[in-house]
Amino acid sequence: MSDTINEAVTALNEKLAGEEIGGTAKFDIEGEGAIMMDDNGARAGDEEADVTMTADADTFRQILEGEMNPTAAFMSGKLSIDGDMGLAMKLAGVLG
Repeated sequence: MSDTINEAVTALNEKLAGEEIGGTAKFDIEGEGAIMMDDNGARAGDEEADVTMTADADTFRQILEGEMNPTAAFMSGKLSIDGDMGLAMKLAGVLG
C-alpha cells in the first residue's frame, strides 16, 4: 500500500469522524490504489461501492487539503463519478 493511500485514509477518517454517509463510496486514486468509505470511516480497499470517484493523486490531494472543491473538480473533468450521485454530493459536503 502506498504512502499516499495511508496518509489519505488518516485524513479521511479525521474528516469523516462522526459522519454517517449512508452508503459505501470508493476513491480510486490513479496509480496509487483505492480507499473505501462507509459509516465506519475510511480504509484501504478496492471493493464494490455505491459510488466510485476516480481522480489522479494530485487532484485527490487538492480535494483532501481543501485546495480544490470536489464539485469544481467534477465539472472540470478532473474527478469522474460512477454510481450514486446523491452520495457523491453528500461526500463533497463533508470533504469540502
